[in-house]
Amino acid sequence: MAKSTNTWFREKILLGMTPRDYIISNFNVPNLIAAIFLSAGVGVMIYRLLFGLGPTTNLSDNYPWGLWIGFDILVGIALAAPGLTLGTAVHLFGMKEYHHFARPAILSSLLGYVFAIYALMFDLGRYYRVPYLIGGSWGFTSILFLIGWHFFLYTIICLIEWSPALFEWLNLRKLREFFTKMAVWATIFGVIIAGGHQSALGGLYLVAPAKLHPLWYSTLLPVFFLLSAVFAGISMVIVEGTITHRVFRRQLKHFDPAEYDSRTIGLGMAAASALFIYFILKIFDIAHYNNWAYLNTPYGYWYLVEILGFVLLPALLFTSAVRNRNAKLVRFTGFLTAFGVILNRLNVCIIAYNWYLPTSQKYYPLWSEVALSLGVVTIIVLFYRFIVNRMAILYEHPEYESAH
Repeated sequence: MAKSTNTWFREKILLGMTPRDYIISNFNVPNLIAAIFLSAGVGVMIYRLLFGLGPTTNLSDNYPWGLWIGFDILVGIALAAPGLTLGTAVHLFGMKEYHHFARPAILSSLLGYVFAIYALMFDLGRYYRVPYLIGGSWGFTSILFLIGWHFFLYTIICLIEWSPALFEWLNLRKLREFFTKMAVWATIFGVIIAGGHQSALGGLYLVAPAKLHPLWYSTLLPVFFLLSAVFAGISMVIVEGTITHRVFRRQLKHFDPAEYDSRTIGLGMAAASALFIYFILKIFDIAHYNNWAYLNTPYGYWYLVEILGFVLLPALLFTSAVRNRNAKLVRFTGFLTAFGVILNRLNVCIIAYNWYLPTSQKYYPLWSEVALSLGVVTIIVLFYRFIVNRMAILYEHPEYESAH
C-alpha cells in the first residue's frame, strides 16, 4: 500500500521524477524571481496580520480603499472573466470550436476568484468575521453583501466547471461524467451571478458622486463595469493563450497553428464589438451629463488617454487584424486591452477618486502594498503552472478525447 501511494505521488505530483530530481529541476531563474516576490509578499501578509492596516498601508479616512481593493479586487475580478466569456460561448452557445480555450479560461477564473478573496482578507479590518457572510448576520440591503455572496457562489461554479479536468487526472470516471453534465447548468447560473457582481462592483461607486471625477462617474457605472469585463475576459483569453502556448509548448503535441490563429482572430472580432459598444456608450454618457468642458483639463487629458488609447485604438486594431487575418496583431491588441482595463479600474478606485484634493493629500501605495499584491499574483501564476503541468488543461486527455 505504501509503495502504491509513493508511486502515485511520484507520478501525479512529482511528474515522474524522484524527490531529489524534482527539487533540483526547480532551481532556475523564473523560480528564483518568484521566490523573491513570494518572500516579500508573505512577509507583508504576516506583518499586516500582526500589526494591522495602519502601519502596512497608506490608507486614510479620505482613501479607505487603496491598491488592495483597486488592483486585487476591481482589476483581479475583471481579468478573471475568461470563464464567463468562454464558458458561455462553449457550454451555452455551442461554439465547440473554442473548446481548446475553455479549460484554461475556466482555470484562470477559478484561481482569480479564489486568490482575490484571499487577498481581500488582508484589506478587511475584521477579516475573521468573513464567515458571518455565509451563516451569520445577513445584510440584504448592502451591495457588499450582494458582491460577497456572488463571489462565494461563483467560486463554487468555477470549481464545478473545472472539476472534470481534476477527475480525469484522478481517473474517477463517474465523477467526471457527473460534473461534465453539471457544467452546462453551472454555466447558466454563472452568467447570472458573474454578470451581477461585475456590474455591482461598479455600483459601489454610485454612492460617491462628489468624490469620483465627473468624467468617470456615471449612473451607467454598473453597465460600464459589466461590459468592460466582457472584453477584459476575451482579451485575457488571448493573453493567456499567447503565453501558455509558448511556456507549455511541449504539451501541445497535436497543436494546429493555423486553426489556433483562426480561433484567435474570432476572439478579436468579439472583443472589437464589445469595445465599440463601450466606446459609443462612453461618448453618449459625456453628452448626457454635458461634461465636454472637463476634457480640456488635466484630468480630461488623462481620460482621453484611457478612452482613446485603450478603448478606441484597440477596437480599431482588432478590426484591422480581423480584416487582414492577422493573428499576431490580435495578440498584441489583447495585451493592450487588458492593460486598458487595469488602467480604468485604478482610475475609478484611486486616480480619479478625490480628484479635487491637493497632491499632498493624495493616496500613494506603500511598498508593502505593492509587495503583497505582487505576492498574490505570484501565487496565482505558481498554482496555474502546477495545475497545467499535471492536468489536461491545454490538451485533451487521451483516455477521454471521445467525450469532449
